[in-house]
Amino acid sequence: MLRPLLIVSLILTLGACGSRLNPLNWFGGDREERIRVDPDAAGSVGLALDPRALVAEITQLSVEPTTSGAILRATGVTPLQGYFDASLRLVERTETAIVYEFRAAPPLNGSTQGVQEIVAGTTLSNGELQGIRSITVIAQNNRRTVSRR
Repeated sequence: MLRPLLIVSLILTLGACGSRLNPLNWFGGDREERIRVDPDAAGSVGLALDPRALVAEITQLSVEPTTSGAILRATGVTPLQGYFDASLRLVERTETAIVYEFRAAPPLNGSTQGVQEIVAGTTLSNGELQGIRSITVIAQNNRRTVSRR
């Protein structure tokens, strides 16, 4: 009697691994959209509120579940070495979507030529994630989006 019950439990558990019930499957892989944001344009998104530059390009975006919500982590590249103070700045929040900008301060005195990889992240509570279907992060040359499965 115990053996058939164990087999049925194992089958149901493994079946749930790929379902929407599994919290680890809430956000799938990221998808990229190529864009071009003109940093000198009047009314540029958030320029008056945050003088830091948009990171040139986002190379990776992930949502990692935690017991209290999730960690949103973005990896990007800058055109020069020395960028600092990187963060994801909230731009827009709707009932089903959250949009961030990936910003970093440029080097203060001179810089070394070469591409720099930079990482920024933010935490989202379970309450903040309630009802959210997609999270987008914008850079100067692209945007990446992760969506709930």
